[in-house]
Amino acid sequence: MDKVIVIGGGPAGMMAAATAGNRGHQVILLEKNEKLGKKLFLTGKGRCNLTNNAPIEDFFGNITRNCKFLYSALYSFSNTQLINLIERLGVKTKVERGGRVFPLSNKSSDVIRALEKYLEQNSVKVIRGQAVKLLTSCNSICGVKLNNNQEITADRVIIATGGLSYPATGSTGDGYKMAQKLGHNITELRPSLVPLIVEEEWVNELRGLTLKNIEIKIYRYKNVIYEDFGELEFIENGISGPVVLSASTNLHDITTDKYRISIDLKPALTEEKLDQRLQRDFKTYSRKIFANSLSDLLPVKIIPVIIDKSIIPFDKQVNQITREERLNLVKLLKGLTLHIKNYRPVKEAIITSGGIDVEEINPGTMESRLVQGLFFAGEVIDVDAYTGGYNLQIAFSTGYLAGVSC
Repeated sequence: MDKVIVIGGGPAGMMAAATAGNRGHQVILLEKNEKLGKKLFLTGKGRCNLTNNAPIEDFFGNITRNCKFLYSALYSFSNTQLINLIERLGVKTKVERGGRVFPLSNKSSDVIRALEKYLEQNSVKVIRGQAVKLLTSCNSICGVKLNNNQEITADRVIIATGGLSYPATGSTGDGYKMAQKLGHNITELRPSLVPLIVEEEWVNELRGLTLKNIEIKIYRYKNVIYEDFGELEFIENGISGPVVLSASTNLHDITTDKYRISIDLKPALTEEKLDQRLQRDFKTYSRKIFANSLSDLLPVKIIPVIIDKSIIPFDKQVNQITREERLNLVKLLKGLTLHIKNYRPVKEAIITSGGIDVEEINPGTMESRLVQGLFFAGEVIDVDAYTGGYNLQIAFSTGYLAGVSC
């Protein structure tokens, strides 16, 4: 019977520990918090977007970094297998918009309890409230040292400590430091799936406003690098919402490159159709001023911004608006532009982009190519994906593969 230590009690760590225990190993799970799954508790706004029910082959198109590295992991433990396991542990699931899978109860705490049950079933010993240091002998792992100076020997160690996002949950980059001390390369770390700061100050006038069914295009200089359809929210000094979070994963060198976002407020209408719609509205409100003519078309809160950015005086009579002014308004509504300045801080990001270089990890086992007996799982690895359950599935799949391989 081999002795396995897993560092980190998030989804990847719990899955790795339970899987290793299921193989008959003596397993110890170390978590520096007093509770397991603190970050998991927050996912999906507390509802836990476990995975996505898309065919597993479709996952790779939603993985933005090093998708080929994850072939073995995702096919070894797929979304279907994860859903079956969670339901077998007593948590019914449901599928929502975009294939997102949630517990039927909408409670992430139910998922955490199910995983704790899975640990118990597989005789995993859990030690909470202890940070650790790795113990090595030459180029192999021999155990860990706890912050109370207790040393625990082991044949295998799995690092599943997460990234840098949500540091209050314990994700403070410990795994990167451990791996780096052992010779591993850590690729550039930056926030991902994160709100964006923009240059335009007028966004503060719209703080709290959510635009639904809009379309965005992200430009890098003159080239469109990303486009999406869905929901956008204005926040202090910037923008958030599902389309923005997904867009953020495609932005690199954000402080030096020139990125801008174009928002189509009426993507269902062509410019011609939108112009016809405006003509009808202007006919209805022909005796009113321009400022009072857009309430049927736009949310009230955004109207002052649109008026200010148009070339039409706010107090101009609607029946006096020229064709040129109207067509310029159409272009504005189809392309409201913001210039991206930076990411919001990493503590506000859903995940961390970057991590342990995948070239130094065996994709078929998650074992280090540099240090014998050392394995990795979850966000600590340089892999990430869009929102929709894909990142949690990566955590569970890499955790499973590390646990079954150690």
